[in-house]
Amino acid sequence: MSQIDFFDARIIEGTVTAITLDNGDVDDISVNFSQGASVRALCHGSWGFTSIEGEIELNNALDSAKELAYKMNSYSPKDKIELASIEDPKIGNLPTIKINPNDISIAEKVSLLKDIEKNARVNGVKSTSLMYAESQVKLEYTNSEGIDCEYESVRTGFAISAIASENDQYQVGRESRFGIHGYEIFDLHDAYDLAQNAGNTAVDLLSAKQPPGGTLPVILDPELAGVFVHEAVGHASEADLVQEGSSVLKGKIGESVASSIVNVIDDPTLHEYGYYPFDSEGAQAKKNNIIKDGVLNSFLHSRETAHELGGRPGNCRSQGYSTPIVRMSNTYIENGDSNFDEMVEMINDGIYLSGSRGGQVNTGEGIFQFNAEKGYLIENGEITDLLKNVSLSGNTLDILNNVELVGNDLKMHSGRCGKNGQLIPVADGSPHIFVSQALVGGD
Repeated sequence: MSQIDFFDARIIEGTVTAITLDNGDVDDISVNFSQGASVRALCHGSWGFTSIEGEIELNNALDSAKELAYKMNSYSPKDKIELASIEDPKIGNLPTIKINPNDISIAEKVSLLKDIEKNARVNGVKSTSLMYAESQVKLEYTNSEGIDCEYESVRTGFAISAIASENDQYQVGRESRFGIHGYEIFDLHDAYDLAQNAGNTAVDLLSAKQPPGGTLPVILDPELAGVFVHEAVGHASEADLVQEGSSVLKGKIGESVASSIVNVIDDPTLHEYGYYPFDSEGAQAKKNNIIKDGVLNSFLHSRETAHELGGRPGNCRSQGYSTPIVRMSNTYIENGDSNFDEMVEMINDGIYLSGSRGGQVNTGEGIFQFNAEKGYLIENGEITDLLKNVSLSGNTLDILNNVELVGNDLKMHSGRCGKNGQLIPVADGSPHIFVSQALVGGD
């Protein structure tokens, strides 16, 4: 099939271990080894894709992908797809682990997790759950242009939740930490203290007040501000969504979209949970300034979108053997020069929102609704009553333009991001930010 213009392959093998506890009892232990590959071929304007698990017959998979691309192009010809050029990635500064999880027995891991879980069972907590996960993966990439590279990664993490109930109401406290670490993650984070925090949060929220509703000045903590920048800004900057017309940022490169003190970064080279040295197309990982001094500076790109829209590839990722698509990595608001106390003192009647319980966003219309884990009234420059069931909603561009102060206490939080049925590890973060007006309510 001489009409094939390009092909590439990713070969992946790895082991994933997961342990879950339910109220202190082992609920599940799983150790899964997998190996396989995904192969793409491009014929004029059509992609052929195939994936295999188990024994890897790469030539057969490549032949299948080429045939699919050729037939697709024959049956339904499309405009020729051009790919932005890339060079062999330079792989350095790889994360190192101090304690190999393989050196710790399952029995030792279970024992530690049971001890941690006990700390979440403070007085008033009715149930708890705890999850620990580790993955060790080797990835090789090669393509028809001569790019050939590989790297290995280790990720670990744990999540704790506690549920307190009283008079037919219940509240949940959650804590989690994930990173590109070995078993030393338990040395880096005090899991016992975090478990106790989860339990105390659940109990305290039972007696917390309902929030006032309306448009108010707010302070967002690093976790909730990080969720906002990931969901409302990061996704809207993904070039495939821009192409589809599903981004409020479409056509705004070079325009002011935020307060001049707002800088939004996506950086896969940071040693955070979304780290990678090259993406799923073999493109070098590089820092991206999405918003610089309030001006939209760049989108996140695959090789295809980078050629079509003008930009730099390096943000094409996939879960396992799935098709690579444009994704974020470590996305955050850069530090400013203000501090939390300064923000609180500026507010006579407002709310401090802390933590995240999820939410939803429409990147095309630029509207969102997020739920904070908890909130606090701010009255006459002081933090007063604890609030529960607090939500934040509004227009993405309005919130960005209403940022009056950006703190200097950036913190990152880790998790998995879903898109097109694929989950990948990411991190997001921010310093505290002060927003002059935002719509707050209960949920």
